[in-house]
Amino acid sequence: MIAELKESSLIGKELIVKQGEPTLVPPAEETQKGLYFLSNLDQNIAVPVQTIYCFKSDERGNEEAATAVKDALSKVLVHYYPLAGRLAISAEGKLIVDCTGEGAVLVEAEADCDMEDVGDITKPDPPTLGKLVYNIPGAKNILEIPPLVVQVTKFRCGSFVLGLAMNHCMFDGLGAMEFVNSWGETARGLQLSVPPVLDRTVLRARDPPVPRFPHHEFAEIEDLSDTAAIFNEELLYRSFLFDPEKLDGLKRKSAMKCTSFEALSGLVWRARTDALRLHGEQRTKLLFAVDGRAKFEPPLPKGYFGNGIVLTHALCAAGELLERPLSYAVGLVQDAVRLVTDEYMRSAVDFFEATRARPSLTATLLLTTWSRLAFNDADFGWGEPVQSGPVTLPEKEVVLFLSHGKEKRSINVLLGLPTSAMVRFQEIIEEI
Repeated sequence: MIAELKESSLIGKELIVKQGEPTLVPPAEETQKGLYFLSNLDQNIAVPVQTIYCFKSDERGNEEAATAVKDALSKVLVHYYPLAGRLAISAEGKLIVDCTGEGAVLVEAEADCDMEDVGDITKPDPPTLGKLVYNIPGAKNILEIPPLVVQVTKFRCGSFVLGLAMNHCMFDGLGAMEFVNSWGETARGLQLSVPPVLDRTVLRARDPPVPRFPHHEFAEIEDLSDTAAIFNEELLYRSFLFDPEKLDGLKRKSAMKCTSFEALSGLVWRARTDALRLHGEQRTKLLFAVDGRAKFEPPLPKGYFGNGIVLTHALCAAGELLERPLSYAVGLVQDAVRLVTDEYMRSAVDFFEATRARPSLTATLLLTTWSRLAFNDADFGWGEPVQSGPVTLPEKEVVLFLSHGKEKRSINVLLGLPTSAMVRFQEIIEEI
């Protein structure tokens, strides 16, 4: 369905969205109060992630949309009560949730056009799409932003957009998807198909911590290429579609047995390194998240509410990455995937406990994969969203892989680069 959406008719115009006053939506029943533990896997990704869901129903219209979303939110927060709290810093200096029960923030808004005018949201337009998500005025850091902020925007045509800003420290992609789907089930009067498991202490660090790996994903890289100056240029956002035929061709070009993710990751890492014209001796790092839920021993329980992902990495000199064939980069990606075992993940938890290290992003590409997440399953009573996706990318180093189309076999690669680098990146991708 996404492939059939038209281009935005707002080109050259500005989307006008009138926002109402924010209100608090507390849980519908009394919930547990006090401090809620966040694991070390939650600590390093504490950034708000903004997504939008576009709903259209010729039968129902949008008059009841905000009320339905708000009532269901109040009920689902009984199960997900930490989302009604506020982020704080613990006595140990780590992020924690103070379960105050004060509630998520919700804003009702109206747009001056039809939803179709916004066009295909897989073509990035952060200034426009950003108006569909509420930003807390004057917030100076994440402690001043509630973990969950909601905006319901009604359009003239009877459609509406649900805009969410959810802090990544509260859940990874799978957990966020399960929450939104549970919220939709509640709106439709159904029982939760995947009730959340709130206990995160299963990922508590060992005492004393015993990191057994060097964890170069946290390593600081010397910036020989002055990447800070490169990124002074205004960022241009684009998406690149890889359909099944193109993905199969890419795997053949890799000249080795590999997955679509491994081949695409190797290609994007090389292309971005080339486009940024990094110095040949510049060490460059690829970071990406691996879902560790099934890799832990024992596996994390179904419905685990928290981050079950761990960062893995590959390191290489830019010159070597570009001089050697694509198969070399793909091989490095495969090695990074194989690195992730139960012991590696527990070592990562302990490494943070011992060092409080943050992943360095100098000369780094951080890949995030949403291509296996069923965000289109969310249904609040208006059917599945006609489209859904991110508003923008949280950091300039981030590249996002998104599923495309109903069959979900195509992948959209979304990234932001300085304008001159984007021209070069596009040339490389079009040669594939």
